[in-house]
Amino acid sequence: MSRRVARALTIAGSDSGGGAGIQADLKSFAALRVYGMSAITLVTVQNSITVARVHILPPELVAAQIDAVASDLGVDAAKTGALGNSAVIEAVAERVEANGIERLVVDPVMISKHGAPLLADEARQTLIERLLPIASVITPNLPEAEVLAGMKIEDQAGMREAAERIAALGPRAVLVKGGHLGGSESVDVLRLSDGSVHLLGQPRIQTTSTHGTGCTLSAALAAGLARGWSVLEAARRAKEYVTTALRDAPGLGQGTGPLAHHSLAERAA
Repeated sequence: MSRRVARALTIAGSDSGGGAGIQADLKSFAALRVYGMSAITLVTVQNSITVARVHILPPELVAAQIDAVASDLGVDAAKTGALGNSAVIEAVAERVEANGIERLVVDPVMISKHGAPLLADEARQTLIERLLPIASVITPNLPEAEVLAGMKIEDQAGMREAAERIAALGPRAVLVKGGHLGGSESVDVLRLSDGSVHLLGQPRIQTTSTHGTGCTLSAALAAGLARGWSVLEAARRAKEYVTTALRDAPGLGQGTGPLAHHSLAERAA
């Protein structure tokens, strides 16, 4: 007899430098004691300094990966990251629905930390129409939230308003990340399905090792949902996870370095 273990699937791009994308997601799953699986949507050639190339995989190949793991291993929760174009988004949404994946975290990745486009402009509306209505949580940073909400965000009041606007697009919960705002504290705004709003704050860590923070947060949130935690509990623990990963960052690379997933297993359990 096999021991029951929580299972999470990342549907995202590959980062050859290991700081973001499926690599960061799988490290986060492991640290949170969740069995991780992947469906790769695109391949990047990148390190801490630059993204040199991006190659988007055929949508049928992305769909086949999702079917392969869901039909055999099972999926308690999934997350999406960089998806590339409308065809991949359509394929992902279709297979998530067909495989009955009910807990879905959508990280609406549009641009990499280095400025490389990871979602075609024409695909933004497809993401809104196809993925947001089936999302348990969507986790935009401020630039992404501004695109989705159609407004400028300059403070926490703007984050709250953006969360309300994005919630009207269909996701059951919205987590607007405040990392781009200044101040000694990094505060995220979580709007739940019952309309309640929660502020999730952690001390702001001064570091250049911030590559993969968004991927890590959404992956940790998905891991929490896979383990059966509520959205609020999963979001709180994900925020703590990222803060610790920033604080313990190993200082690798000559540019924007990766987080410290390797030191977190016992703290995150």
